[in-house]
Amino acid sequence: MSDRSNGAMPQFRVLGLVPARAGSKGIPGKNLRLLGAKPLLQYTAEAALACQQLSRTVLSTEDEQIATLGRRCGLDVPFLRPAHLAHDDTPMLPVVQHALRCLAKMGDDYDAVCLLQPTSPLRSTEDIDGCIGLLLSSGADAVMTTLPVPPEHNPHWVYLTDETGLLRLSTGAGTPIPCRQQLPAAVHREGSVYVTRTRVVLGQDSLYGERLVGYPMAPERSVNIDDPEDWVRAEQMMLHLGVI
Repeated sequence: MSDRSNGAMPQFRVLGLVPARAGSKGIPGKNLRLLGAKPLLQYTAEAALACQQLSRTVLSTEDEQIATLGRRCGLDVPFLRPAHLAHDDTPMLPVVQHALRCLAKMGDDYDAVCLLQPTSPLRSTEDIDGCIGLLLSSGADAVMTTLPVPPEHNPHWVYLTDETGLLRLSTGAGTPIPCRQQLPAAVHREGSVYVTRTRVVLGQDSLYGERLVGYPMAPERSVNIDDPEDWVRAEQMMLHLGVI
C-alpha cells in the first residue's frame, strides 16, 4: 500500500476510489474491454496513480477478473465489494460508504474520498488534483466536475408538466427571462470527478453536502461511456487528442 501525503496539508488524507463492477448491460465487460490499446479501467488507474493529492487509490469491485486487472494496473484491492452493492440500480453512495468503512476497520482513515468512475477515461491527473485543491481552498463539503448548460436548457427556459398537464417553469417563476443575454450562468454535473469530505459521506449520507463547488471540465475531455455510441464517441475523441 502506497501513501502519499498532501503537500499543502500533510494531515489531510484523500482516498482515490475507483468503482468497477462486472455486470454492465449497456456494454458487457466494459471495464476489461480494450479502448485503443488499453483496458478501459487502466486509463483511470493511470490518471489516479499519478496524482499528488491522493494518499491511496483503491479499486472497489465484486469481480475477481476486474480485481486482477486492477492490481496489474497498480490499484490496491484490499477487499471485494458485496454482490448486493453491484447491481445495475445500486446507488454510488453506499458503494463509497462501504469502502470507507472497510478501510476504517483496517485502521486506514481518510478525510475525504475522490470518486473516479472508469467510464470517464479522458479526465486528467490535473483535473483530479485540481478538484482536491479546490476542496481544500474553498472549505466546501464537496467538489464535482461541471459543464456549462446550453442556453436552451437553462432552468429559466425549461418547463415541467404539473399534475394538471400544464407547463410550469422549472424555476417557479411566472414568466421566462426574455433574452439569452440575461440568463444566469448554469452548469450541470459532468461526472468525471467527485471529491467529498468523509464526514459528509458517512455523517450526512451524501456525496454533495450543503456546500458544493464546481470544477469546470474541458468539454474536449468530457465523455461518460454508458452505451456503444458513447464508446465510439470516446474513441473518436481520443484519436483527436492523440491519446490512442
